[in-house]
Amino acid sequence: MEYNKPTEVISAMISAGINKTNLSAKDLLIRGMLSGGLLGIGTSLAFTGIVQTGLGIVGALLFPACFVIVIILGLELVTGSFAVLPAALYDKQIRFSDMIKNLGLVYLGNLIGGLLYALLFWVSITNLGHTPDSPLATAIIKAAEGKTLHYAEFGFDGTITAFTKAVLCNWMVTTAVVMAFASNSAGGKILGAWIPILIFFAQGYEHAVVNMFLIPAGMLLGAKISIADWWIYNQIPVTLGNMVGGALCTALALYVTYSIKKGKKSKTPEWQAEDQESNMTLEQVQSNAMN
Repeated sequence: MEYNKPTEVISAMISAGINKTNLSAKDLLIRGMLSGGLLGIGTSLAFTGIVQTGLGIVGALLFPACFVIVIILGLELVTGSFAVLPAALYDKQIRFSDMIKNLGLVYLGNLIGGLLYALLFWVSITNLGHTPDSPLATAIIKAAEGKTLHYAEFGFDGTITAFTKAVLCNWMVTTAVVMAFASNSAGGKILGAWIPILIFFAQGYEHAVVNMFLIPAGMLLGAKISIADWWIYNQIPVTLGNMVGGALCTALALYVTYSIKKGKKSKTPEWQAEDQESNMTLEQVQSNAMN
């Protein structure tokens, strides 16, 4: 399989970050919705495997299938963007405001996709509420309560635990995104992305987009969780932890050590050049014209 060196990988990350900020709001929302739904499908697949075999490792082996679909199709997953966009920001190729706008739209798209699949999943396994009890439903309810009410029992310490698990999760998730850049072949991308995702899922770390499906699905199936429980004890601290894991553990660390521009003067991005030109004084404009 063709292999791209780390310096080439970082350059590809930066280019991807620039390209993401050039996408329209419509594209970000649609691709984000597809990603949210696909990760929900991957999660329900993983739980199906766990229930059928009684082995958690089976779920970890199955879950990455839908993640690599997201990678191969070039869809938008906010947890991956938590590394790709900061890499472009560190290289001064995009504005901070561009990054925040992009992340916000993708997050919203992922949330809509996760919620939509949660509803469709509930319909499919309960016959529209007529048969709510099943081993799969019980497993998802238990997992959803474990991701919210379990942390609530420990108060602030539970919040820190969720945050820490989220940092560790997205360290692996963004590593999977980086590994996909290390190959130009579909097979190489799939293999490179599969391994880190397996690692995070097997250890029960916290992924914000997975939880956009799993917790609402648990609530629909009967978990004693409120919307406040979902957001206060999981979604907010996990989102922040995922952001830190991607921006620091992956993007910053790799950029500092592998960036080809390290020690070199970077080319001024077009948007910065425009800003500089707009800030020139009349004397500077006249001087440039005379020269």
